[in-house]
Amino acid sequence: MTVIYVDGDACPVREEVFRVATRLKLAVFVVSNGSRPIRPPDNPLVTMITVSEGADIADDWIAERIGPGDVCVTSDIPLAGRCLSAGGRALSPKGHMWTEDNIGQALAGRAIGQHLREIGVATGGPAPLTKTDRSAFLAALDAAITHKPRPRLLPPGGWPG
Repeated sequence: MTVIYVDGDACPVREEVFRVATRLKLAVFVVSNGSRPIRPPDNPLVTMITVSEGADIADDWIAERIGPGDVCVTSDIPLAGRCLSAGGRALSPKGHMWTEDNIGQALAGRAIGQHLREIGVATGGPAPLTKTDRSAFLAALDAAITHKPRPRLLPPGGWPG
């Protein structure tokens, strides 16, 4: 059964995740280092996990547990990559689904942005979440949860060998 992991410290779509999880009766783990207190919902499907403060501790907790069929909601591109490597799915709060086809370019862009910030270039922050973004997120979350991998079919004549 699918488990939803939420990178919780700065996730603006927690309530949407809780509603979907309740409707589908899925377990949710909201993982946070406690730097921004999150009020736990009164929902037995949602477990709040507070890890110690430190870089990537919450990410490590999620990456060590996510597996095939599970979904992670995160804005953190390296965490999304780790989730994909573990066989899970990852999507952003704006509804962007990370895949093996797009994560490499996103990681490279993140590295360039980080370098620009280190040398003093202002790169701006993320745009505020809109109603359209929330709708896109809900559609992407539904797709991520119901995703069933297509079987790999052999090409006519088999694989070249």
